[in-house]
Amino acid sequence: MEKEENLKTDTNSVPEENSEDIKSDIDKENFNVEKEDSDKDETLQKTSEEKIIELEDKLARTFAEMENQRRRFEKEKEEAYEYGGYAFAKEALNLIDNLERSKQILKNDQSLKDSEALKKILEHLDVINKDLMSIFSKNNINPIESLNKKLDPNFHQAMMEIEDEQKDPGTIIQEIQKGFMIKDRLLRPSLVGVSKKSENKDKKDEKNEENKDDK
Repeated sequence: MEKEENLKTDTNSVPEENSEDIKSDIDKENFNVEKEDSDKDETLQKTSEEKIIELEDKLARTFAEMENQRRRFEKEKEEAYEYGGYAFAKEALNLIDNLERSKQILKNDQSLKDSEALKKILEHLDVINKDLMSIFSKNNINPIESLNKKLDPNFHQAMMEIEDEQKDPGTIIQEIQKGFMIKDRLLRPSLVGVSKKSENKDKKDEKNEENKDDK
């Protein structure tokens, strides 16, 4: 009996130093576990914040792109409204050209010259021409003023030079084909003839200058 009691006492009793070491090891393990959990939480928190920032950035870019697309659409819609009839208007100008050609052909017809029939036909063609010009004007299509203006490459295209001592060189003195604008956009340029000094006049001026120098 005594032996059994001593055996029990030996197995149940643990030295104080060993017990403290074991407790310290357990505390360290618990601390390490808590630290690992804390580090994981911090990492997760950082990752979440980064994701939020990334999503906010993507959202801002998406809104900016949507705004740009909206502005482009508004601009295209406005241009379509303002200049949607550009191609049609350009084709319609052929009607005015054909009317003008018809008038010139009739005027040059010797068999009709000075006849009442010619006068009536020309009057009707003038009425049609005025009606067309009125329709164009209501749709912001207007002719370009050319005669006696200085040649402007933005609105005029010079087809020939004509000697004229009364006009400054580069002045439009003949309109071959009328040009048109649709609002502030060129529909087609005016085809014109411009003035230039005569060659004889230039030679005379050169001789006069030489004579002055000799004197």
